[in-house]
Amino acid sequence: MPIAPTPVQIAAAREALAVLDPALARAQAQTPPFEWRLRPGGYEGLFRMIVEQQVSVAAAAAIWKRVVDGLDGEITPQAVLARDADQLRALGLSGQKARYGHEIALAHVGGRIDFDQLERLSDEEAIERLVALKGVGRWTAETFLMFCEGRSDVFPGDDIALQEAMRWADGAALRLTGKQACARAEIWRPHRSVAAHLLWGWYGAVKRGEIALEEPLP
Repeated sequence: MPIAPTPVQIAAAREALAVLDPALARAQAQTPPFEWRLRPGGYEGLFRMIVEQQVSVAAAAAIWKRVVDGLDGEITPQAVLARDADQLRALGLSGQKARYGHEIALAHVGGRIDFDQLERLSDEEAIERLVALKGVGRWTAETFLMFCEGRSDVFPGDDIALQEAMRWADGAALRLTGKQACARAEIWRPHRSVAAHLLWGWYGAVKRGEIALEEPLP
């Protein structure tokens, strides 16, 4: 059963990050305490991440509620496979997301992915198993491991918000690429997931106008 880091562990990791990398000191000082956003894992967790991709937070919540209601609260591979693509689209899913839901369900039923075993694999091994599934990219795999398994040293470098917050932290003119962001984050081991949470929290507070940066935002 995944266990998220406690508030005490998160606070200690944040302090350690600011020592490891002084560029994070401003984000650490300005961002209020946060809790780990652990979500249900397994097939349900991965399917939900697919459903919520590329839509607003409000739209994602509304669509997911329709999916849960339409599946009578049973978010399992068997329940999804019992509905055809048209039935899933009627719940608000795109045709592509409906296909991905079926593909991941088939992979689980066919033994190509075992979510219980996934928890026992290393981060990279787990990412490799996940990205082998149709519809699952590296960002989805990494955020699944963070939010659904509570892994504390994963960094989704392709995330645009993280790249922008890293640019602010470093006072850089340009955002890093995903590969560059991952390389930049190496110094944050073994707390890269906490660093991601910290940068997301900082980014959100800046965008909401709760924190002012010295530079003007676009």
